[in-house]
Amino acid sequence: MRNLFFIFFLSVFAIQAQTKMDPVNAKALQSKVKALSKTSQTITSDFIQYKHLDFLNNDIKTSGKLSFKAPDLVKWEYVDPFSYAIVFKEEKLYINDNGNKSKIDIGSNKMFKQLNGLIIASVKGDMFDDNAFNITYYVDGKNSLVHFNPKEEKMAKYIKSFHITFNAKGDVVEVKMIEPSDDYTKIVFSNKVLNKTLPNEVFAH
Repeated sequence: MRNLFFIFFLSVFAIQAQTKMDPVNAKALQSKVKALSKTSQTITSDFIQYKHLDFLNNDIKTSGKLSFKAPDLVKWEYVDPFSYAIVFKEEKLYINDNGNKSKIDIGSNKMFKQLNGLIIASVKGDMFDDNAFNITYYVDGKNSLVHFNPKEEKMAKYIKSFHITFNAKGDVVEVKMIEPSDDYTKIVFSNKVLNKTLPNEVFAH
């Protein structure tokens, strides 16, 4: 009985910790994020990625470094527990799997182009498009949490929802991409640096 009470207490506490944001603060958050996004020409950050699969007892944990350069250069470099790099560049996806390189043309595939655009937007945090998403705002402790649920059926087949957590400055600190199966990928950023000189060689493939 005491265990049941403890579980109930934790669930109530979790609900209270995350509350709906009022429209005025939601608008202010949106403006803050958009302003920061417009001035963010480069982003570098360490990250830890958690891949949650329902059939596994523990999440798959990997870590690495993100590099972004406006308007659309993105590199995800995984360093632990394996070496793996993904570069989005000029409507192509370049993969380097520990020296084994491959390339995918995403320019001819509308869905891949959309997903690439969403990845870039999620890194910068600027996904506030009411035509593309049903958007819900929450207060999550000292941070803000925004749920972006795709309206387009084709996109919803791949992504059920994006959950993006912003700090008080309006900067992205966590991105969670939830699949229709409710499996998800969660990326937690740290040591983020904005507008540091980032040569194009970083995105070499």
